[in-house]
Amino acid sequence: MAKSRYVCSECQAVHPQWIGQCKSCDAWNTLEERAIEKKSASGINRVSSKPQNKIQKISSISVENIRRLQTNDSELNRVLGGGLVPGGIILLGGEPGIGKSTLLLQTATTTQTKTLYLSGEESVNQIKMRADRLGYSNDDCYLISENNLDTVLNQAKELKPNLLIVDSIQTIYTPDVQASQGSVSQIRECANRLVQYCKQEGIPCIIVGHITKDGGLAGPKLLEHIVDTVLQFEGDKNYHYRILRAKKNRYGSTDEIGIFEMQSRGLVKVDNPSKLLLSQSLDHLSGSTVAATIQGMRPLLIETQALVSTSTYGNPQRSCTGFDNKRLNMLLAVLEKRVGMSFGMSDVFLNIAGGIKCTDPALDLSIIASIVSSFQDFQISKQVAFAGEVGLTGEIRSVHRVEERIKEAERMGLTHLYLSQHSIDAIKNSSYQIELIGLSKVEELTNVLFS
Repeated sequence: MAKSRYVCSECQAVHPQWIGQCKSCDAWNTLEERAIEKKSASGINRVSSKPQNKIQKISSISVENIRRLQTNDSELNRVLGGGLVPGGIILLGGEPGIGKSTLLLQTATTTQTKTLYLSGEESVNQIKMRADRLGYSNDDCYLISENNLDTVLNQAKELKPNLLIVDSIQTIYTPDVQASQGSVSQIRECANRLVQYCKQEGIPCIIVGHITKDGGLAGPKLLEHIVDTVLQFEGDKNYHYRILRAKKNRYGSTDEIGIFEMQSRGLVKVDNPSKLLLSQSLDHLSGSTVAATIQGMRPLLIETQALVSTSTYGNPQRSCTGFDNKRLNMLLAVLEKRVGMSFGMSDVFLNIAGGIKCTDPALDLSIIASIVSSFQDFQISKQVAFAGEVGLTGEIRSVHRVEERIKEAERMGLTHLYLSQHSIDAIKNSSYQIELIGLSKVEELTNVLFS
């Protein structure tokens, strides 16, 4: 039987036997059992039998022959920075049922290369049934349902795939670690072996990771450090839209996003998200405005909806969907202080239509306009958009990439765009067809719209 030791998952301190509390960092129940690696006669751990790497000048290293592997999904290629890099390790996270397995199955069956799809959660028959339901098939896609990582890697060395997909890292294990599946030590060891194999063979690998109740990736933080790219799949399961973001990307920008729509045939890329996210209603209703925002590198027009009603109970409610609740309270305080509107006896509800979560500061101006619109029961035309950050003094501050927002609003046929006066002063192009209205204070917005 292999000898083992106990390592603290918090401070990595080593103990010869299990104890309830780590003596180094005083953390409770953090000791995990790990097998002791065998050493050679010289006392050096035998990590790999490959030849030792040599020191090279950076000017002598050539990357001309390294080409990215293009998937059949332009949105995925956009987020990755142009495709899959040979030897690149990608970690994909998202809530259960959001569409991670569907996205990877589409990638495996539509990418024109030999792909090995490892599933520790479903049988190959279940995967095949899902592929038939979505209408995807590819002779270069190979499936395996196995939890033992050593078995999978041995078969992968014989198959020699050009792309490896692991669904998910929490369901596989290696017998060398004396711990259960999904434990921190198993996840760490399995991830290290996958990285070592893919780097040696030069094949890209996509790993699915479960998330915690707080929305973060489960497992040790080391998992996010050793991979090259971390992708987050976001969206509300009650809506059709999904957003793919890059939280970390060694081979591209982290500002790009991919937008998908969940349909009966799987995830479909959205070419014109502004058209889908805006309200299709022809009626002008109070409490609804259009915001010109930036999601990643892509300009979007989204609808912000506010409802202000008299509080039935003693404690007024403040509720947000898709927006920060604390920032809503700040904007309400600005309106009370600078404009003189009192919300002390009113319930305020805010919703970003379409299930989109937005943290762009330029949303402030649109939210204030929708709140005031609902408070005074005054309709704002859907041909009007807003883009500006609101400070605590009531000042409307400029936002970045203003001209891209203007072009998107103009492309969607809007007639007016309210901006910070500083943003208009900095615009070099004066040939826009849309009318730009500059504002400096929140009081000016209420005077112009509701006078």
